[in-house]
Parts: sequence; structure tokens; C-alpha cells
Amino acid sequence: MPAKIISGTEVAKQIREELKCEVADLKAKHNLIPGLATILLGDDPASKSYIAGKEKAALALGIYSERIDLPASTTEEQLLTLIKRLNNEPRIHGILVQVPLPGHIDETRVLYAIDPKKDADGFHPLNLGKLMIGDPDFIPCTPYGIQQLLIRSGIKTDGAEVVIVGRSNLVGKPIANILLQKKDGANATVTICHTGTKDIKSHTLQADILIVAAGKPNSVTADMVKEGAVVIDVGVNRVGKTADGKDILVGDVDYNKIKDKASFITPVPGGVGPMTITMLMVNTVKAAKLSIGLSN
Repeated sequence: MPAKIISGTEVAKQIREELKCEVADLKAKHNLIPGLATILLGDDPASKSYIAGKEKAALALGIYSERIDLPASTTEEQLLTLIKRLNNEPRIHGILVQVPLPGHIDETRVLYAIDPKKDADGFHPLNLGKLMIGDPDFIPCTPYGIQQLLIRSGIKTDGAEVVIVGRSNLVGKPIANILLQKKDGANATVTICHTGTKDIKSHTLQADILIVAAGKPNSVTADMVKEGAVVIDVGVNRVGKTADGKDILVGDVDYNKIKDKASFITPVPGGVGPMTITMLMVNTVKAAKLSIGLSN
């Protein structure tokens, strides 16, 4: 029986409708409009498209959006000065610096410069530390989106064997920390596989829930997935162009063969991708609420 498709597009739409009401309520009851600042250096097409998507989402939800485009030649000190200004700007509750940054800028130094209370991406060490101990303010957006996909699809994580392929700071490590917490929507047994794992297949075949963020197309094949597993494909790989010049996108799993073996699966595009921007908006709204002492 073919897998049920987990549509990130549909789940993101549900969350955005909830957020729209929350933003309207904050404005009506507290005269508070959540504000998000996005910073882009250079003119990388993928980054520009991503920033445009964030700006569009913010405006649709009634969130104040300040987009700052800078030349690739911007110095590290100039960028840090800008971040300091935004840290002190009352209208701004969330700050996002689009990566990758030009080679002459230290991404870690930039990350540390963002006020943890305005860290809408959830990657400041203070926020990652709070995530690890189970008391997060802001959860990294893509892992947060994965958890919401599981919860809103009715997939049980309590006691589940979760195997994650990929140990990046962006996805693998945070989603592992999220799903092992003793909480609803988590409480799983988590295994992380990576390039140093001797026999990845022996692990992936044990997975009730398989999350793949390897960064390589078709790196997980059907023989690596057990019957009835839930497969979450985080990868987005450009493997060519269509006749009309559009990118051909595939994930990190062999979707066409695995979809007849899995119980649930996310497509690429339209799976995890739409959730990332949506959870950025969730974090921005939460930052605004925390700024006036409101809890979630």
C-alpha cells in the first residue's frame, strides 16, 4: 500500500492560519506587532529567493518585516554594527542573518552577536543549550518543523525508534535533542548515523521513524528502509533543469521506490521545506510575546 504523503505545504498553511489570529490578537490586546529583520549579503539566487519567501510570509501574517540587503563586500565589523543596532531596536523581535556568508566573515562571531532573545533561527549557543536541557525559548526552524509534521500527522514518537542520517548543527543534532526529550511529541529512542558510521543500513532498518538530512541525493535506498517506516526527507538537491529552465529538485531518499514501502513519507519539494519559514514566523511571534512578559 502506498505511503501517506505528509504535505508540509498543508501543515504550514494550518500553522500560519493559527499565527495570523495570534498576531491580530497581540495587536488588538497589547498594541504589539511582531517584527522580523532579515539580513542578506551578496546576490546568491537561492538566498535571495529564500529571503523573499520569508518577507512574503511575514507580511501575509501581519508581522512587521525589515529586509536589509547588503553587498558581498560588507565587512564583518559593519555587519556586527548592524546587528547591534537591531538588537536595540524595539520594533524588531527576531533577527535572521542569511547564510552562507562571504568567506571573509566569521559566521560563528556573527551568530554570537545576535541577542539570544531575538534569535529567531534558534542557533545561538544559549538557545541550543536550553534546547538540550529541555527548556527551549526558540527551537531551530527546520527541526521544529519536522516535529510539527510528525505531531500534526498523528505519528506516535513516544517509545519510537528514530534514526537520523546526518549530524549537522542545522538539522541532525537539534532534531535528535528535540525527539529524545521526555515530552509529548518526543520521548523517542534516537540514533544518529553519519559518515563515520560503519554500517548505516543496519541502523536505518531498525527505524520506526527515519529522518534523512545527508545532503546527498538518493543516499537512502528502499533496501535501507523497513516496511511501514515513517520517512522524513530533509534534503533538497538540484540535479538538473527542465526543458523550460526550472530546477529539478530531489531529496536525499529514493522517493519513488520508498513511497511503496513506507507508511508515511514527505515529498521534495512540498515536504519539510515549507515548514522552515513557517517556524521562523512562530519563533518571531514568540520572541515578541516574551519581550512583554507573555508566555506561550
